[in-house]
Amino acid sequence: KELGARGEELAARHLTEHGYRILERNWRWGQGEIDLVAEKDGEVVFVEVKARRSHAFGTPEEAVTRAKQRKLVQTAYAYLAQERRQKALWRIDVIALDLNAQGEVIRLEHLENAVGEG
Repeated sequence: KELGARGEELAARHLTEHGYRILERNWRWGQGEIDLVAEKDGEVVFVEVKARRSHAFGTPEEAVTRAKQRKLVQTAYAYLAQERRQKALWRIDVIALDLNAQGEVIRLEHLENAVGEG
């Protein structure tokens, strides 16, 4: 949990530094959750943050399974409906972080449009 919170904080800082505005953190709907909801240039950007201290169980990107992708899409649709933004442009990004034992960033990769609707 601590690692996840640290990853989300680093990801939010990265997004803000690159011109994104954070709208929500840990937005929940039913069984789904979106780590960060941001906006840039009128586009809603849903962000799944994955942080790892080792690759013993795979890379952060590999943790975004097909099932997780389906849940992210469903949750994104729910957010857009709740906010009455069904016609908005949107995408789902993944921010993958490798951290050292002290929680410092070794690698941060922002994968835009990493999850498709299908």
